[in-house]
Amino acid sequence: MTKTAVVSVTEVENRTFSVSMVVSGVRCALTYVILPFLAPLAGIGSGVGPWIGLPLGTVAIAANVLSIRRFWSGNRRWKFPMAVINLSVIALLFVLVAGDLSELLG
Repeated sequence: MTKTAVVSVTEVENRTFSVSMVVSGVRCALTYVILPFLAPLAGIGSGVGPWIGLPLGTVAIAANVLSIRRFWSGNRRWKFPMAVINLSVIALLFVLVAGDLSELLG
């Protein structure tokens, strides 16, 4: 007999929120720690930051939007606080993506 895994809506929402925060955190760690300080030690040029940050920022924004959509899909207790957190992260990511774009185009 096979066991069927039952995943609750709350578990899916928590996983979506966690993934969106991890992607955003990885993007920030790359932008502010790894690329400026560790990349030169590894011989990686200084111009790679925007090429890595731009796609990661876009994925992070999409993950945060998905997280908001999941929380708002039903009458969830934590949808307002989660929306505020996600929207704050999205706003910061837009600033970072705009900086990457200006560095690439400028």
